[in-house]
Amino acid sequence: MKITEITVEDVRVPTSDTLLGSDPFHRKPDYSAVFITLHTDSDLTGNSLVFNIGAGNDWLAYGVKDLSVLIKNMAVAEFTDSPNLIYERLIDHHQMRWLADGVFRMAAGGLLNALWDLWAKTENKPLWALLVDLPPETLVASVNWRYLKDALTPDEALAILRQQQPEIEKRKEHFIDRGPAAYSTSGWLGLTDAEIVNHIEKLKQQGFRHFKAKVGTNLQDDINRLTQLRKVIGEDAFLMTDANQIWGVDEAIEWMSHLTDVRPYWIEEPTARDDVMGFIKIQKAMQPHGIGVAAGEQVPSPVIFKQLLSSGALTHCQIDATRLGGVNDVIAVILMAAKFNIPVCPHGGGIGLCNMIRHYSLWDQIAVAGTRDNRFCEYYDALQQDVFKVPVEVKDGCYVAPTQPGWGVEVHHAFIEKYRYPLSELWSNRSGPLGPLFIA
Repeated sequence: MKITEITVEDVRVPTSDTLLGSDPFHRKPDYSAVFITLHTDSDLTGNSLVFNIGAGNDWLAYGVKDLSVLIKNMAVAEFTDSPNLIYERLIDHHQMRWLADGVFRMAAGGLLNALWDLWAKTENKPLWALLVDLPPETLVASVNWRYLKDALTPDEALAILRQQQPEIEKRKEHFIDRGPAAYSTSGWLGLTDAEIVNHIEKLKQQGFRHFKAKVGTNLQDDINRLTQLRKVIGEDAFLMTDANQIWGVDEAIEWMSHLTDVRPYWIEEPTARDDVMGFIKIQKAMQPHGIGVAAGEQVPSPVIFKQLLSSGALTHCQIDATRLGGVNDVIAVILMAAKFNIPVCPHGGGIGLCNMIRHYSLWDQIAVAGTRDNRFCEYYDALQQDVFKVPVEVKDGCYVAPTQPGWGVEVHHAFIEKYRYPLSELWSNRSGPLGPLFIA
């Protein structure tokens, strides 16, 4: 089977109209995605996406198209025989690696994730089951260990995976019946208190016990809102907070010291995504208050994760499905988190992230950490039913394990047509500045 063509779609939804997804930094996001399809000379396709929040989605689309020449006409077996070689062909390109992380790594990750989707479909397995069933040696060989071996060696990674092998089948059956526990962001910054409470009540009826709210714009507003949310969710529920990097290090410590009465379970992204020393200082300051420190959705490489995890800067590791260099990078991060006993709590939301991260939670809890303890997978209940052919399901506050082959990110053609940027009727008729000129 060969890859014959690669199509790339720039799709954007004007969520800035409703302020869903709004936080202290990203005040008016337009949830967007680059949808990638690898066409083959068979009836199988490889599908993935790269999530974004509006301006710059065309940069990602161009990056994917530009890099796609490196895998076009490639036999799929070339990837399945040695995933790391194809990873290196993209990530370690002798000229393009000068661009470093960010758009470059995300674009490469989109193509790698589409190849993993295609691999899972050739095995007729959901992505999580492919990862669970692959030999530990194959998983470890999929990782580029060049910059990671000082924190986790390939032999240590093999030992982590082999340790869980005896109980894998039992855990697999258990998780098919009841998937990973989910938590949901309800307290978007731009929503009213009434809108937030209504959303929480709806989630509570679905069995949710874990809720997250945005903080960081006005301290008194945060105190008032979190106090109200604590009453609504109850004393036994989990209340997470998320600052989306709005604070400096000392400001984060000072601000959170005023929120201790509502008992936040963690503060997420309290400062700059790659400030390892800053995270260490914040984590030490939060320890006496029993507040965890979570981050990862914007951490740009496994090397930064290595520092955050090995230093004890994080209490919860929030891998993202489309930030890094595909499955290869995420395998490495989850294995490092296992070594340092840091629970993996993936970041979800947006368009398609929940569809993808559930696979990582399942693999981690079945075959790497081997436990549900202190592990939650983020859930966002919008942009599912009219978007994806097989939407994400939750039951009793937990994800339902997907059964369709691959990631499960195949989308309805009507959704693409409606929101294709910038030529769809919706965008071509939209008034006001677009792209970089859209200033909140």
